[in-house]
Amino acid sequence: MSIDARLVEVAAQVDGALHALTSADDRLTQAMRYAVLGPGKRLRPFLAIEAGRVLGANAAAVLRAACAIECIHAYSLVHDDLPCMDDDDLRRGRPTVHRAYDEATAVLVGDSLQCLAFEILADPKTHPDPAIRADLVLLLARAAGAAGMAAGQALDLAGSSDIERMQSLKTGALIVASVEVAAIIAGAAEARTSLAAYAADLGLAFQIADDLLDAEGNTEELGKATGKDAGAGKANFVTQLGISSARKKLEALAVSAKARLDLFGQEASSLRDAVDFVLDRRR
Repeated sequence: MSIDARLVEVAAQVDGALHALTSADDRLTQAMRYAVLGPGKRLRPFLAIEAGRVLGANAAAVLRAACAIECIHAYSLVHDDLPCMDDDDLRRGRPTVHRAYDEATAVLVGDSLQCLAFEILADPKTHPDPAIRADLVLLLARAAGAAGMAAGQALDLAGSSDIERMQSLKTGALIVASVEVAAIIAGAAEARTSLAAYAADLGLAFQIADDLLDAEGNTEELGKATGKDAGAGKANFVTQLGISSARKKLEALAVSAKARLDLFGQEASSLRDAVDFVLDRRR
């Protein structure tokens, strides 16, 4: 199966589970669904589910953990788009949540999706062992908070010139957590180290590819505003390195990420394909 077909298959599985987890019909929940079930490749859940398959982890448990990861990712995008952050009107070709609804609702959507993520992980439906559930909660809290994604966003807002550190936190921390949840559920400590290293490389590659798209793409193709970093004088991999050097760094990270998977042989072919997907992504 091609990487595109597998991504579609996993996205449908994740979307079905997320829809069931947001089944109320009040305005806030409708806005939550708008945010978490909008267009997207569901790359982070894909990484969790494929890592779980490689490790032989319980598929139902990994699916729930993958949904929690996607809730955190969606919440971060809702808040990132707010006027007090990046002030974006478009996300994946649609109005951002604060434009489709209003700013107050967008704040509450982000808050609620974050809470839902931890509710999912703490629920015995995810795993019967409370120690495993606690480890999952701890992992995601660290990846999302002041030691991870939120710290990266703070560095971004402050105009940090340490792009690699900023993006390893803002983008990479949640991508690393995506494979680590599978290792926790599988009880695979050695594999967790290798998978985390793979995901760290992949996370930086993803961000460089995103920066290249921002420099070379257009709004119609990408479904969001482009050229905003350069227009605002903000540093990113392209503004710091230039297009040619950024592309070389992207290719080197791709080689490194694939090498991290040697331990798993052909079982990890879909995770290797995910690297190529990131290199070739256009959205």
